[in-house]
Amino acid sequence: MTHIRVRAERPSDMQAIDVVNISAFKSDAEAQLVSDLRNTPGYIPKLSLVAEYKNRLVGHVMLTRIDLLGENKNLDMLVLGPMSVVPSQAYRGIGGILLKRAIAKADKMGFGVIAEVGQTDYYKRHGFKPLSDFGLTHNLKGGEGDITVLELRQGLLSGGGKLVFPEPFKRVCENAA
Repeated sequence: MTHIRVRAERPSDMQAIDVVNISAFKSDAEAQLVSDLRNTPGYIPKLSLVAEYKNRLVGHVMLTRIDLLGENKNLDMLVLGPMSVVPSQAYRGIGGILLKRAIAKADKMGFGVIAEVGQTDYYKRHGFKPLSDFGLTHNLKGGEGDITVLELRQGLLSGGGKLVFPEPFKRVCENAA
């Protein structure tokens, strides 16, 4: 799809981002997650991106910091989520555009690993791998099969460890279980 503009979110985008998330997920849980993540120390405004098509906000992706306990405890990691596209614009490649731009921006900023929760089949098509491939565990309610990770530089997760997701992610996962 052509003419998709990706940029960092602005304060004036907040309501439109909520609408994108509510329409994409058919609930307000992800919109609330975005709002809650903005109020955590892991929020990085440059890594909360929006997609515009014909001057309308049609997609959003957010990357926030996440902790890794274990041998690689100084590793700078991110968690992706949520990522959303308004249903009327789905299947036009907007999600892929947002994802590639977010990964490239995170890599340029020096982050080494990105984790994601849910939609594992989609993310595996973009190079994400199951936690079990790296000997990783996590602090969320639910199985490891719901989380995948992407090493931006190979070998960073070789020591294994435990992903520690922020409280807003824990709340959403507990309510979904």
